[in-house]
Amino acid sequence: MEPSSSKPVSSSSWETGIEVGDATFPRGFWAYAWEGGPRLRMALLVSDRPATVAGRFTVNAAQAAPVQLCRRLVAGGVSQAAVINAGNANALTGAQGRADAERMQQLCGQALGIEPATVAVASTGVIGVPLPMAEIEAGIHYLAERYQMGAPSEGEKAARAILTTDTRPKTGALTVSLSGGTVRIGYMAKGSGMIHPGMATMLVFLTTDAAVAPAVLDRLVGEAVDASFHALSVDGDMSTNDTVLCWANGASGVVVEQAEDVQAFGAALTRLAQVAARQIAADGEGATHLITARVRGAQTVADARQKARAIIASALVKTAVYGRDPNWGRVLAAVGASGLPWDPARASLWMNGLCLYNQGVPLPFDEAEAKARMAAFEVVFEVALGEGEAEAEAWGCDLTEGYVDINAHYRT
Repeated sequence: MEPSSSKPVSSSSWETGIEVGDATFPRGFWAYAWEGGPRLRMALLVSDRPATVAGRFTVNAAQAAPVQLCRRLVAGGVSQAAVINAGNANALTGAQGRADAERMQQLCGQALGIEPATVAVASTGVIGVPLPMAEIEAGIHYLAERYQMGAPSEGEKAARAILTTDTRPKTGALTVSLSGGTVRIGYMAKGSGMIHPGMATMLVFLTTDAAVAPAVLDRLVGEAVDASFHALSVDGDMSTNDTVLCWANGASGVVVEQAEDVQAFGAALTRLAQVAARQIAADGEGATHLITARVRGAQTVADARQKARAIIASALVKTAVYGRDPNWGRVLAAVGASGLPWDPARASLWMNGLCLYNQGVPLPFDEAEAKARMAAFEVVFEVALGEGEAEAEAWGCDLTEGYVDINAHYRT
């Protein structure tokens, strides 16, 4: 049987239009970094005025102390700064951990001369170890002093300071034209392992100089997270510290309130979050390939998203990609294991543009050609379900010996 006339959608040019920039790209945001040692680095992100804030966090029941603190902060709807440490997660550290997170918030607020309750706290690193508070306090004072003295902003250095097993920082920016003028959105993020929907070991800090009402910002952040970080998996392990925060400080003077402006701003925020999610997947621990799963022809977006997630979360798919083995049956088996119904007789599958399965029938293919296509850094699996018009993407990476090596010796 010849492939159906339905062609695979070409791989999205995600980076097209994305500007060089970070969380300090929007007006009124500053960032600084402090190198405390091999097991401690810190960053400060601060707005020159109070900002509306929204966030999403891990659903792991073993939530770290900073996550608990930030949940309360987001409920208040206003924030002006974030202090972040890498190397120690301050997770499963009991009452002392909660007191230490609150101490970080208090010290940072006092040093910056702002209301301490508006300071977010985020941590990443080893679980179950108390924070080295003497060093943490020294770092907070150094960072706040840099801001107070008007030192040049260090957005790129701050993005590097929050990394753990990452091999590179994750940053990006967009300028959005709205009816009242242009606004900027930027971000810095970290994430490489312990990544799985619901959410993952990621810290993501989104900023914008637009003025956005709290309820609107919260809705748009939720939509962006669902379409990006909840469509991401490196290793299937859910973290204790996931934090996505978004600040809107209004420094541009442009208010996002008209329906078309809300739609345009939300689309830009989602796109930027998706770029960050792809960066995290591409930098998965030990990864040699980025895996994109695109499911289309579904009845609903939720259905397409869950099936796409199942593909990128499959260890068998991940290892096949690592070995450049076009063992495509694993992809459809993962769709079947998604927990949602589908009809294999109506489905088709492409791998980097090569049709391998068409409307329920496996197609002969050149093994050497298939392996050559899998040599590309990004391997795209596209499944057409033939059931509707909805589609979604999810992102992950291959599973290699490098992942095992990193995690076998993470503490040592």
